[in-house]
Amino acid sequence: MEGSISVIGYGISAVGAGVGLGILFGMGMQAIARQPEARSALQTNVYIGMALIEAVAILGFVLAIIN
Repeated sequence: MEGSISVIGYGISAVGAGVGLGILFGMGMQAIARQPEARSALQTNVYIGMALIEAVAILGFVLAIIN
């Protein structure tokens, strides 16, 4: 029974990461469309945010496997 609960937790973390990435890239593209001259600074922030969101998803996956 414990294993199934941890898999449900991983599923929730994967969905959360997907939603977070969608919001991040959507807002990033909107910001670049509004101020094209700030593209390089905005892209850097988007990539850092993407790495942090994916780290949370990978952490959830690892914790699901450990338990």
